[in-house]
Amino acid sequence: MLDIRKLQKRYPNGFLALADFSLSVKQGEILAIVGGSGCGKSTLLRLIAGLDQPTAGSILLDGTTVLAPRPEIGVVFQEPRLMPWLTISKNVAFGIRHLPIEEQNQRVERVLERVGLATLSQRWPKELSGGQAQRVALARALVGQPEVLLLDEPYSALDALTRHDLQEHLLKLWVDQRPTLILVTHDIEEALFLADRIVVLQPQPGRVKSSFPVYLEHPRQRQDSLFLEWRSKLLAELNQAAQAHEKSTLSA
Repeated sequence: MLDIRKLQKRYPNGFLALADFSLSVKQGEILAIVGGSGCGKSTLLRLIAGLDQPTAGSILLDGTTVLAPRPEIGVVFQEPRLMPWLTISKNVAFGIRHLPIEEQNQRVERVLERVGLATLSQRWPKELSGGQAQRVALARALVGQPEVLLLDEPYSALDALTRHDLQEHLLKLWVDQRPTLILVTHDIEEALFLADRIVVLQPQPGRVKSSFPVYLEHPRQRQDSLFLEWRSKLLAELNQAAQAHEKSTLSA
């Protein structure tokens, strides 16, 4: 349902963030994208979201080129980015203001119930914990009922216990509607815990080094021997990508 073809992104300062980047994502798939700094992970998500335009290549959603933000694509950023002057319910409803007020209220009530924040709908962002604020950001992305949900390291600023709790919560939410999830993360355990498939990027310019399905049944246990084997495999892939980049830099 999402087809990325020979994508390239060069910034005005000449920096080539992505080159010859091709990737297909199936409907309902949970895809994790991992790689070191400078791989173009966040750039890729911005291009898929229509927040930026590629220098070359194309991004097709259901056969139609993505040229601007679309309601079928939701985004959760690294930080919640909540508007402090709006209540939680108003923050969640911000992207569906074009709908009749009754439908807005129904959707907001339903999605806040799903993320476990129904009782906090009239609070202000400053009254929330970091985990609660990120749940609001997730609710804001889900309220538009997107086909594709992009997550740009949404839990990186949270403590380990909160991060694990929200990862499990995300899987429970995904089961309801099974949107396509594309997760960018530095956390290889997070990638293994959530993803059906993991794509490892090689940096400068960002491009696909390897792509492999994760043959682990849910619910996954982080201390399980198979999980730890997959973790070692993924870590080896990342190390190879870093070493290849280092060699190319030295030879240049």
